[in-house]
Amino acid sequence: MSTFYNTIQQKFTNLFGQATTILHAPGRINIIGEHTDYNNGYVLPAPVDKKLSFAFAKNELNGLVRIHAINLDEYLEFQLEDANPKTKGWLKYIMAITDTFLENDQGFDCVFGGDLPIGSGMSSSSALTCGLAAGLNNLFELNYSPIDLVKRVQDAEAKYTGVRGGIMDQFTIAMGKENQVLLLDCQSLDYQYFPLVLGDYALLLCNTGVQHELANSEYNTRRSECEEGVAILQSKGETIESLRDVSLAMINTYRNHLDPIIFDRCYYVVKENARVLEACKALQNNDMMTLGALLYASHYGLQYEYQVSCPELDFLVKQTEGLPEVLGARMMGGGFGGCTINLVEKKAVNRVIETLSSQYFEHFNKKMEAYKVAIGPGIFQSQ
Repeated sequence: MSTFYNTIQQKFTNLFGQATTILHAPGRINIIGEHTDYNNGYVLPAPVDKKLSFAFAKNELNGLVRIHAINLDEYLEFQLEDANPKTKGWLKYIMAITDTFLENDQGFDCVFGGDLPIGSGMSSSSALTCGLAAGLNNLFELNYSPIDLVKRVQDAEAKYTGVRGGIMDQFTIAMGKENQVLLLDCQSLDYQYFPLVLGDYALLLCNTGVQHELANSEYNTRRSECEEGVAILQSKGETIESLRDVSLAMINTYRNHLDPIIFDRCYYVVKENARVLEACKALQNNDMMTLGALLYASHYGLQYEYQVSCPELDFLVKQTEGLPEVLGARMMGGGFGGCTINLVEKKAVNRVIETLSSQYFEHFNKKMEAYKVAIGPGIFQSQ
């Protein structure tokens, strides 16, 4: 049992008595396929071994929610009928889920916490919402299937945060499998698992420590820009529904009909979808060199075409180009901060961390955190 698991159990006992439901919700990485999910494209994510753990029990307090966040050492309570999207902080995510899943008289108690870093690009917010939703699904016997639960969580997050996000984070956190990556078709929700066999290599996350304040507003802007590109192509007679249906030849054909910014956004998404499928082939062929090259190509597309990076992310990726132990690197997540994901020789991981940490501190006078991650189980595999 993890330290956090024991701490959560003990804290729940101290505050509320005996927990009746225990559940774990992992963070997620994304090997490749960034900003493609809300364009109905392909993604290649996986759950990680860093997670939030939850303890739950019903209470008889007529719709009162009592909840304690271990990491923040914060206790909050509210009536279910008072849930409001204008709420600030982490309580917003709690209310998003209770408002979506519960009746106003279904009160409960909860303690949660874990080793999943906040603001790192590992989707701690969706780990919170998915973990809470899955726990309430068990606690109140709501009988939602995993896929239905994922869809409802996605809608709840959009309603309460105003971010028109895709389904990748929630789907991965719920449906992921240990030691497997998940090729998800965000148009059909068809999915398949691929064993993540990296051989002599490992995945390393390097955290810039930059919180992505711009991500929410720019996220919606990027989505609107992509939709504008689709609308223009449709007006030219192309029978498409999203950028998922657009080929590289098609987008290049209409280059002069698109504003340069709109073209760049659409071009990036079309190329990134192709890179996801190429990455799957590389993994199947144990071709780590190709996988690394695809990571770099993804980052530079995100930096220059999609423009969702930041100087700190760009610096860390650029520095790896001079390190022969690193085959590839890119920013991961919504952008404007968070982590880079790096494909690194296992035997050199500590040396790479030391080198990048030193360079980062020297350049930005800021500490870089690093996480060696393994692929853990999703919520529904771990239950």
